[in-house]
Amino acid sequence: MPVRESPPPQLSEIGEDAAPEATARIYDEIRTYCGVRCVSSLQRYLASLHGVLEFAWGALRPAFLDGSLPETAWRRVAALPGRPHPPLSPAALRLLGVDGESTERIRGICESFIRVAPINLLFAGCLERLLGGAWPEGVTKRESWQPPPMLAPLPPLVEATAEPDDLRAVLSQLGTEIDGKPFVPGLYRLLARWPPYLAHAATMIGPELHSAAARVERAAIAERIVAAADDILAGLPPLSDAHPPPGARETRAILQAIGSYRVTSPEMIVFATRLRDALPA
Repeated sequence: MPVRESPPPQLSEIGEDAAPEATARIYDEIRTYCGVRCVSSLQRYLASLHGVLEFAWGALRPAFLDGSLPETAWRRVAALPGRPHPPLSPAALRLLGVDGESTERIRGICESFIRVAPINLLFAGCLERLLGGAWPEGVTKRESWQPPPMLAPLPPLVEATAEPDDLRAVLSQLGTEIDGKPFVPGLYRLLARWPPYLAHAATMIGPELHSAAARVERAAIAERIVAAADDILAGLPPLSDAHPPPGARETRAILQAIGSYRVTSPEMIVFATRLRDALPA
């Protein structure tokens, strides 16, 4: 992918700090049932489209309350393709600007994406089917579910437009486009708090990120997870009239975004795992 020296702003979204009351309530439930202290860019993007997050969460919320969607997504993550990254020693990390405390913060960042990326794939797969006309007519499978303990808080996302040229260039190398706008996955925007480490990570990730064979392997990870969408929908109650589905124009934009997330989410599973496993115990 060509380097964008001065990328325009990120994809439209409603940030967690700027969310109106109704959206903030949904964000809070998403954090709780995903077991992470942040809301993914997918949901933040849907929130920027009028009524879309309310429609999606209203339809799929029962599958989070009973745990069927998160647990199914996690179970369907198969063995990862490719080779692990070489391990990094504490001394090497220090040369990359990462001390012991920062090592644990990076580990927590990776763990968060390893946990939430499979959920996002299945969430998006279910939403895609709903937008295609699927109509749930089932019931929830269990009355309640205990989500996993919440992972550590994450640092704020780095805004690329405010960073030096070299850091913006490295982030652009790791980015893609959604809805015609540049999109850099949150994993890399968080790791950008340690620019030398991000440069190392980009060097390790780059060849596999742009390898055609590796893309096919990552697509297989996504398809294995998304294939469970029909089973999830079959267990959901009928849709409520409170939040109607989006119109044709918004549906096209959402489906295009879902197609892009279907590429970036398995990247997060694979590369966050590789980066975490290369850290010293």
